[in-house]
Amino acid sequence: MTALLDLGVHALHGAYRAGSLDVRQAIEEVLKRIAEAGDDKVWISRTPDALLRAEAAALDARRGEIDRLPLYGIPFAVKDNIDVAGLATTAACPGFAYTPQTSAEVVQRLVEAGAIVIGKTNLDQFATGLVGVRSPYGVPRNPFDAAFVPGGSSSGSAVAVSSGLVSFSLGTDTAGSGRVPAGFNNIVGLKPTPGLFSNEGVVPACRSLDCVSVFALSCADADAVLGVACTPQTTPAIGKTFRFGVPKPLEFFGDDAYAALYAQAVGKLKALGGTAVEFDYAPFRDAAQLLYAGPWVAERTTAVGKFIEGANDKAGVWPTTRQIVLGGRNYSAVDAFEGQYKLAELKARAAAEMQGLDCLALPTAGTIYKVADLAREPVLYNSHLGHYTNFVNFFGLSGLALPFGFRPDGMPFGITLIAGAFAERALLAFGTRWQRAVPLPLGKTTSQLPAPAHDPVVIEDRVSIAVVGAHMSGLPLNSQLTELGGRLESVGKTAPVYRFYALPGGPPQRPGMVRVADGGGAIDLEVWSLPADKVGAFVTKIPAPLGLGTVTLADGSSVLGFLCETYAVAAARDITALGGWRAYVKSLAV
Repeated sequence: MTALLDLGVHALHGAYRAGSLDVRQAIEEVLKRIAEAGDDKVWISRTPDALLRAEAAALDARRGEIDRLPLYGIPFAVKDNIDVAGLATTAACPGFAYTPQTSAEVVQRLVEAGAIVIGKTNLDQFATGLVGVRSPYGVPRNPFDAAFVPGGSSSGSAVAVSSGLVSFSLGTDTAGSGRVPAGFNNIVGLKPTPGLFSNEGVVPACRSLDCVSVFALSCADADAVLGVACTPQTTPAIGKTFRFGVPKPLEFFGDDAYAALYAQAVGKLKALGGTAVEFDYAPFRDAAQLLYAGPWVAERTTAVGKFIEGANDKAGVWPTTRQIVLGGRNYSAVDAFEGQYKLAELKARAAAEMQGLDCLALPTAGTIYKVADLAREPVLYNSHLGHYTNFVNFFGLSGLALPFGFRPDGMPFGITLIAGAFAERALLAFGTRWQRAVPLPLGKTTSQLPAPAHDPVVIEDRVSIAVVGAHMSGLPLNSQLTELGGRLESVGKTAPVYRFYALPGGPPQRPGMVRVADGGGAIDLEVWSLPADKVGAFVTKIPAPLGLGTVTLADGSSVLGFLCETYAVAAARDITALGGWRAYVKSLAV
């Protein structure tokens, strides 16, 4: 065995299936890599080597069951605020430690699917922080430069994947802890919709916002974990053309290299078919500030405040963590209600800003700091790292952190796509397109992207509708499509068999298209798609004399689209010669 063994989920599974590798060999390689990594501060506790070897041997004896064990022989790490039976849960506080008799539900699901827990990983104490330095167990070594923070709070879990010690890992994400460490370690970080993964057996930080997250080298690997850890829901895919939000104003805290990389990432999204749409970041920013500068701090106090207040000097409570958690005592019940009202207002404003967008495309973080920087500014710089992350769970959204590139000094940069609730598989499917279009090392490993056959696929039931008038992009009625989840699929023309008219009435003005036997023309159109269950709602918005019928496209194919009853065009202006509605609207302005 060599360090070139690809520990990617699909790579390992394929090797097992081919018979070129057994689980005992893979576990020996993992143990070798951990030993070679030395004192990297990644692990708080590990499964004993003898037990790992026994578990590997037991799985090798079950090789015939590989088809029903989707994570057969896959080594993974677990953040040490998530229970694993028989291993102490410390939440990075020695005095808090307890040994659970049962594993957290999400861990149990993974183990039952054949995965092997290698150990428990270091974190910002009580999952309070985005930096990865708030732990008496040390600072996990950023594999790109140990002088820089690994990101937190799921620091050890991210480093374990990026360093090639395990195939995937579990973190938690309340304020960005499943995304910032991914960005700083050049890996994928999947933050599910709150509530999608079970939190049973997870030490709470903010119970109403916490969720378990997944770190992996590729989106395909993260998708394999997703399918075991929960039952993913179906939402519309991000199509070949899509609209993504770019925050205004942008904030990079003086980091010109990160600013330049973000601009390049926006350019890459455009090259993949995206249209950048600026949106007002203010409601998102203001919600983010509520998490550490508002009454939600009191929820952290509820979780572990009594323990911290009663802890002695030997308990190992981190000073900054104590300061933050006990700060929740400063908020009243009145503050809590006022915070809820404020959040509801911000959520409504944010939803309006996201209207018509497939996703937001944000810098995962505005900059990265050195460990020494955090010693000087432990709170302010941590706050900076949450600028683009803290709001997401407040609004019940899903997110995916993706690698993009590196600063001149070699430190990673990434973006995070934020979408609606339960859009995990849609994000992962697009993330796979992204990783194929942005060839980068996977973490700090020699692993390769899985074969295209393993790419996540979003299976959805959508209906295509050709629009020729005010429903086209940027025109007055386009929102009737976007509000129902409409997605622009293509732009083209009809077959040359239609007459096109400007109907009387309005606003807004509408065209009427009628198929004719002779003398027709080709008319500009856009093909949009709607979720099948939304078509009825759309049809109710269509007034007579318009309706939906079969429209023939220039390539000879057919699609559902807008047509007009012939009686209505008798008094209408024939604009067929103009070739389309946009040309007609332009002619009116001349």
